[in-house]
Amino acid sequence: MPDKPWLFRTYAGHSTAAASNQLFRDNLAKGQTGLSVAFDLPTQTGYDSDHVLARGEVGKVGVPVGHLGDMRALFDAIPLEQMNTSMTINATAPWLLALYIAVAEEQGADISALQGTVQNDLIKEYLSRGTYIFPPEASLRLIGNVASFCLNAVPRWNPMNICSYHLQEAGATPEQELAFALATAIAVLDEVQGQVPAEDFPAMVGRISFFVNAGIRFVTEMCKMRAFVALWDEICLERYGVTDPRHRRFRYGVQVNSLGLTEQQPENNATRIVLEMLAVTLSRNARARAVQLPAWNEALGLPRPWDQQWSLRMQQILALETDLLDHDDLFDGNPVVEGKVAELVAAARKELAQIAAMGGAVAAIDTMKRALVDSNAARLGRIEAGETPVVGVNRYTGGAPSPLTTGDSKILVVDPAAEAEQIEKLAAWRAARDAGAVRAALAGLRAAAEAGENIMPASIIAAKAGVTTGEWAAALRDIFGEYRAPTGVGETISNSAIGLDGLRAEIAAFASTAQRRLTLVIGKPGLDGHSNGAEQIAVRARDCGMRVIYEGIRMTPEAIVQAVENARADVLGLSILSGSHVPLVRETLARMAKAGLGHVPVVVGGIIPPDDAAALCAEGVARVYTPKDFDLNVIMGDLVKLAGKGAELAAE
Repeated sequence: MPDKPWLFRTYAGHSTAAASNQLFRDNLAKGQTGLSVAFDLPTQTGYDSDHVLARGEVGKVGVPVGHLGDMRALFDAIPLEQMNTSMTINATAPWLLALYIAVAEEQGADISALQGTVQNDLIKEYLSRGTYIFPPEASLRLIGNVASFCLNAVPRWNPMNICSYHLQEAGATPEQELAFALATAIAVLDEVQGQVPAEDFPAMVGRISFFVNAGIRFVTEMCKMRAFVALWDEICLERYGVTDPRHRRFRYGVQVNSLGLTEQQPENNATRIVLEMLAVTLSRNARARAVQLPAWNEALGLPRPWDQQWSLRMQQILALETDLLDHDDLFDGNPVVEGKVAELVAAARKELAQIAAMGGAVAAIDTMKRALVDSNAARLGRIEAGETPVVGVNRYTGGAPSPLTTGDSKILVVDPAAEAEQIEKLAAWRAARDAGAVRAALAGLRAAAEAGENIMPASIIAAKAGVTTGEWAAALRDIFGEYRAPTGVGETISNSAIGLDGLRAEIAAFASTAQRRLTLVIGKPGLDGHSNGAEQIAVRARDCGMRVIYEGIRMTPEAIVQAVENARADVLGLSILSGSHVPLVRETLARMAKAGLGHVPVVVGGIIPPDDAAALCAEGVARVYTPKDFDLNVIMGDLVKLAGKGAELAAE
């Protein structure tokens, strides 16, 4: 009898709750068997759509959910009791789960029957994705709150999805991905162990799931999955004494690698996606329980429904047309596979021991972040040098233009009016609710947080009372405070910084003429937490001899311009990957001009369509860099030349 296929998912959500609901229903009609919800950055970071930091970000990388009304609209006519819903949400996971439960209750669902996952992994947010709010200790407590609440109230729900996906996107090697994810799992289980009765703890361990990445070296990646299985079983048995094999099962979903998707010859990405899917499906004993695939054109912008359908069909063809599900594990006893798995397990154990010696994952956040930045720098260096072949990028770069990338509709463009519509609806929601009930619910939430109680019951009450996402997060910010994660960009020049002598000479010449070091300010305006590109530019600029000012993510344009003024910067670099580049860059340029800094060149990097790039350059941006611009030394040379022109303008 063939195995059942894994859950077929596509990661979806944009613009408004109503538009996303239609997308969900269309995808379910196409054969998708589970939902995977993308939330916009204000929702992920605990801000309402009308907050100053949300400007330009509403509905761009996911759906805005500001209150119970939005959650109702998101799942309208979708019976939640019959769904398996994955919600990619971390800092605000308790709140979004509370809203989901409130809507399910309105639908008349049996809450104990709900199935799904909240990602709820904050340690990886500090290391790679950047949608954290609270300090690590408070975040771990909230993870434990969700886990202990779900154990009895929603027992089929996965309260924690330890996410190594973004670790690989930030440059992690397979060994680092294994070790950092498992160290996070240990930190979480140590926390949860104190929040549930001892007799319930093994079942709690059995509800922890993982969300894993699979790259193009699919043999290594497949072996990594088998290593995950072996190490997780070992940790559960030896560290936590979980004797039931069912509770030690390594349960994981996957999205294959987006880091390797190329803007150049993007049609090649379809082949990459299929090969990467094989890494998480070929080995029966380490097969993913749910798979979502990126679209071939995600390096260009937001995929269209047709692009997502193509990725869904890839899964369906593999699962339903081939004989993959008819056989036992294909690799048991294979000496090559067993050798590679043993090598990965040994390397991961060594990394885990080092993290444990530092006091665990929370204590080692700074060290792990620096390691990721260094690993990513090494990865990019190998691509620049041609040591790692990437077809269409550093090998076989010529070829016919792709017909898939012609025309005006090659990516999905979010209607700019969606943000104004969302803000208008938010104002109407606030005006129509019972203000007294809202005040009482927020007071109850604060009281639970201050008393060290589980915040989930109070959050569900707040959801039903009409509290907004921003109000929920603000109440907890008052109690727990906020956190700024390390950037991983130190001041020490890298030992691997070679081939930079020419650039260093140019920078030294600038310093001699200007009587100061060339200063680069790097800013990430808005809520975008994808900091990998900014970090790599900062590291290379540092290694070239520039003075680099980079304060991390979530900066307002006002704060960035102030940093330029304070540092007497020669160049400003803005990094934006959330699709909000046009409004945020325009505001920054306007503030630069008002502050008398119009002579300072501004460069912008991100996933920026050609039409937007042209518009930004017409408005005063000196250069626009996209993923195709992978040669960092070329960018450094541009910055030196631009700094010289800026200095000439300032002297006039």
